[in-house]
Amino acid sequence: MPIENYFYIFAAYFNLKVAATLINTAFFFMDKNLKKFMEAPTRSRAQILDRYYVEVQTPDGELFKIISDIAKYDSVEYKAYVLHLIEFIFDRNYSDDKEQMVNRIIRDFDLNAVPSMGMNSGNRQSERIRIGRRIRELREAKKMEARDLALLTGIDAANLSRIEQGKYSTGIDILSRICVILDAHLDLIPNQQ
Repeated sequence: MPIENYFYIFAAYFNLKVAATLINTAFFFMDKNLKKFMEAPTRSRAQILDRYYVEVQTPDGELFKIISDIAKYDSVEYKAYVLHLIEFIFDRNYSDDKEQMVNRIIRDFDLNAVPSMGMNSGNRQSERIRIGRRIRELREAKKMEARDLALLTGIDAANLSRIEQGKYSTGIDILSRICVILDAHLDLIPNQQ
């Protein structure tokens, strides 16, 4: 056999050894990074409800339902990974502007290949809409422009608009400032059945 053939055999063997080492190194770092990711704490909590839904609780306690079929997979590790990824995405995109938050989460689901077919706008959406409408009614009854109310309360005009549209989740301090200016009072009333 000519000497060149030995060279090619050695080169092929060497390339296989190098490739195997590189693959093993890549798996080592991938496993290490995956373990690090899975151990990273999140403030949101995700759980599989049934075959078709995943529920996520955000740091402020709001619940979101995601249409997802991750329950069909047999791998417990894969399910845990996807649930943690969902929690991570919710944490990264968490905002008081719920409409913007939901849009960013859906975009991140697509970018990270999270198996989902959509999600709702949260279990507090109807309350946000009801409160926003009431603020607008009170403001209009006083014949006050939105920008004037925003100026008097120290709220950004765009945020006040989002509050009135039910797209922005606001705290008690902002609501109480709005109530003072509108000569209304903040009252805790039972839900209507």
